Amino acid sequence: MSDVIETYQTEELDLLRDQIRRFMRDFVKPIEDKLPYNATGCAREDRALLKAKAEEMGLTRLSVPAEYGGNPVSALTRVVIAEESAKCRLGAYAPALGAFGGGPPNVIWSGTPEQIEKYGVPCVEGKKRAFVAITEPTGGSDPRNNISSRARKEGDVWVLNGRKMWITAAGGADYGIIFAKTKDGIDGNPPQITAFIVEPTFPGISFNEIKVIRALSPYEIVLDNCEVPAQNVLGEVGQGFGVAQRWLVDARIPYAAGCVGIAQEALDMACGWVKQRPTRDGMLADKQAIQWMIADSEVELKAARLLVYDAASQVDAGEPGKVDASVCKLVATETAGRVVDRAMQMFGGMGMAQEMPLERWYRELRVKRIGEGPSEVHRMVIARDKLRNTDGGSYFG
Repeated sequence: MSDVIETYQTEELDLLRDQIRRFMRDFVKPIEDKLPYNATGCAREDRALLKAKAEEMGLTRLSVPAEYGGNPVSALTRVVIAEESAKCRLGAYAPALGAFGGGPPNVIWSGTPEQIEKYGVPCVEGKKRAFVAITEPTGGSDPRNNISSRARKEGDVWVLNGRKMWITAAGGADYGIIFAKTKDGIDGNPPQITAFIVEPTFPGISFNEIKVIRALSPYEIVLDNCEVPAQNVLGEVGQGFGVAQRWLVDARIPYAAGCVGIAQEALDMACGWVKQRPTRDGMLADKQAIQWMIADSEVELKAARLLVYDAASQVDAGEPGKVDASVCKLVATETAGRVVDRAMQMFGGMGMAQEMPLERWYRELRVKRIGEGPSEVHRMVIARDKLRNTDGGSYFG
């Protein structure tokens, strides 16, 4: 772990942190301050301005291959950007108000040149938006074995039937990657899952908005004999779960970093508050109860951050990263929820008010413990890996 500390405390990454912080202060916050409290994005012209500024900094399209107009960087660099850009009111799902975006779901790079040109490049250029749909009413926690949406081949089309639930960004998207079962599992083997590129104009697909605890609504997607051209299979038939796994590992680490960034901002805000909040016999910061909340929060955030940076370092070293991604996602999301809760407690009544971003962060961080795989599934992944790779301690050896 000491190697990880040295890795993320380099001069280059420190300069990047400072650069992002200035960007957030000088460009993002003035725009965000004009937005309604529960806004889910900013005006198109403001977003264009932010993206132009980010472009000047060379910090756009960071997960897009260079041959398609991208500016790929290391996983560690993306983690630093994710952590710092989440430190705004909309940071849970619009870090830096989308300034550093500009790419399709990473699974599209598993496609054919024709698929990439038709679906991937327009996303890079900001002309199209996309979603990824894996979760179902009965199969969110174990998608490989519990996906019930089915696809059958009929001539030159695939016909999809089923339902997807809690799909972020599906409303108004130009296309999506939908995962469906193409062959049942037999003899203890898991079923075969295939990924399909589906447009909302295809016959047999519909979208229903679902109101939830946060301002941004996910969607239910209903597939009723939805016809998808055969050329819209993404990757190989039956190999969709492998495509999904690569995308999930890549997404979970910056997802966790964003949670750490929000929680750190909440803790820093609370520290500033208690140092200037008077009580009958001194400042609020003098109280042991407050100091313990601060200490617990700082310790837990340092641990969560190290796990996130360690996972990114493993990916940069060419390791699979699946278990490391589960570890950091589990710890970061649960830690962030506790830290923001303590910050609200330190602010007292003000912590509940919409004058502050805390109660919004609290609601949105609750979603983070479900999104990108619920905590229980990540515990299962971690435990299975430990049991598989541990024969026993040396005491009885």
